Amino acid sequence: MVHHRHQYWRLITSGFIHADAMHLIVNMFVLYGFGQAVEFYYGQVFPEKGTFYFTVLYLGGILVANAPSVAKNKDNHYYNSLGASGAVSAILFASILFAPWQKIYLFAIIPVPGILLGPLYLFFEYKMGKRGGTGINHDAHFWGAIFGLLFTIILKPTILVVFVQMLLNPAA
Repeated sequence: MVHHRHQYWRLITSGFIHADAMHLIVNMFVLYGFGQAVEFYYGQVFPEKGTFYFTVLYLGGILVANAPSVAKNKDNHYYNSLGASGAVSAILFASILFAPWQKIYLFAIIPVPGILLGPLYLFFEYKMGKRGGTGINHDAHFWGAIFGLLFTIILKPTILVVFVQMLLNPAA
């Protein structure tokens, strides 16, 4: 519909519908957990525009995460992509930039530092996106995460310097 009927609004609106209650619950759980932290960090780094940039991060995460899938599946009339996973991945990865050693609970029980889980997540989503056939838009997870990193770094390149300093001195 986006490609053939030029319904470009679907690139954004698809981020506000979900396949089922569990899909919605997982996305909103991650958004709630990491969104508050990222909005706080953005408020500290961009005092006048923190909330605005956070909103752009979220909506941009939806848009950027969906664009590769639309291009990849433009002639597949049966393909659907929905959910906020791309935006949530953007927020999750922005949070890793601000607090790389913060624990992320894998499957809600296994604590793993974000700096370790992040690359594993990217590798997994990349491989699953290539494999396909799961009914999950792994490309959206991957590209949303990349967007979250790049958007935050482009807004304030010195964040990358601080990130590296935190990696080298986790106790600080």
